[in-house]
Amino acid sequence: MRTELVAISCALLLSGCTAEQGGLYSAGAAFGEANRQTMMAQVIDPDPQYEYADPETSGHHAQQAIERYRKDAVKKPEKVRTSNVATQAGGSGGN
Repeated sequence: MRTELVAISCALLLSGCTAEQGGLYSAGAAFGEANRQTMMAQVIDPDPQYEYADPETSGHHAQQAIERYRKDAVKKPEKVRTSNVATQAGGSGGN
């Protein structure tokens, strides 16, 4: 009787480890899914389509920029604003 009870207990415990029930030691379809999801999240566009095959470049302009750099006469970039938000002084205005 005791041997049968131990055998039944072991069978019940081992049934939790089967792949059909998604047990702890199952190597089901979701194994490695976190790695696949992380890798897919890092892919922006696997087949990008560009309007032009090569970017437009100018060897003459590049040569001029190098010469200005060597002569320490680099053109300063124009000032660019990143926002058009106007600030106002606080106050009630109704006094």
